[in-house]
Amino acid sequence: MFFRITVSIIHFLLWIFNGTIDVQGKEHLPEDDTYVLIAPHRSLLDPVFIVIAAAPREFTVMAKAELFENALFGWFIRKLNAFPVDRENPGPSAIKTPVKALKNTNKSFLIFPSGTRHSTDLKGGAVTIAKMSKKPIVPAYYDGPLTFKELFLRKKARVRFGQPFIVERKLDGVKDITAHYNDHIQAAFDQLAQDIQPKK
Repeated sequence: MFFRITVSIIHFLLWIFNGTIDVQGKEHLPEDDTYVLIAPHRSLLDPVFIVIAAAPREFTVMAKAELFENALFGWFIRKLNAFPVDRENPGPSAIKTPVKALKNTNKSFLIFPSGTRHSTDLKGGAVTIAKMSKKPIVPAYYDGPLTFKELFLRKKARVRFGQPFIVERKLDGVKDITAHYNDHIQAAFDQLAQDIQPKK
């Protein structure tokens, strides 16, 4: 409830300052099951727009441990289904927590497999979580304001969702499953970036 109310409030504020979000391909989002939602990470704003575009689905998300050091802010983001991860030493909980949520709750999992902003190196976390949870991966792409200045200048925001796919534990002729699906993810991002465009 807290998650949905907060998302609704932020959505209303963004509508005031930036207008309506152009959401494309929402029919690809599974309605009756949880999933792993992945997207490139280039700004503090892209996860906000992506979560709003996927509403009313709730998400679990990992956040760097330092964000939880402030008691009040830590409480707030925990209420938004965030859990702390040590970036230097992630530990088993970085995988086990989202897998458990995907299997045992109605919350999907949002992850940016490039890890840090402006990085193009995919990480294996999203693939491992999808494989262990047996849930589909849905690629997404955000095109819109990357700064608050662009937000207030009403640069158009668009979110496009791609086709979901299942991570298989084994594939004939494939030795490195993680590398194979990392290539698949990057190809999906590239295609979404090419396809995203204004609705006519």
